[in-house]
Amino acid sequence: MGLLASLLSGFASGETLAAVRRARTAAIVYALAALAALCGLGFLVGAAYIWAAARYGSLAAARGFGVGFLVVAGLVLLIHRLMSGARARREAKRRKTDMKAIGVTAALALLPTLLTKGGLKGKGGLGVILAPAVALAAYAIYRENSKPGADHPDDAGEGK
Repeated sequence: MGLLASLLSGFASGETLAAVRRARTAAIVYALAALAALCGLGFLVGAAYIWAAARYGSLAAARGFGVGFLVVAGLVLLIHRLMSGARARREAKRRKTDMKAIGVTAALALLPTLLTKGGLKGKGGLGVILAPAVALAAYAIYRENSKPGADHPDDAGEGK
């Protein structure tokens, strides 16, 4: 309740509008700074090309810059591929942990219901417990035997 009251008082006092204005102003300033930095970087590349063309000739300078930029592009793609593989493994591990937590939570939530009012002696009997257990076991067997790239399209073809 305190959080809701804080949000409502923020709206009433105009703090929220001021915070939005500050965030918008900061975003504009950072965008302009990034644009200026990119222009500066472009001029530095141009100056390096002019220097290399004067020293080695324009054809050799163009080849050198072309090969250099292709190497940089290849490195960026290689690093991205390595990082995405690690990220996919982390996400799979987190998903597995989350599924276990959800299963335990569901079991703990159902336990009082099963133990009171004749839970096991009632209409469903032992099937109330066995059906989710069998489904969980079947899911575990499916996950263990499924291909690594089946769930995550980024993993397909990575040779895992």
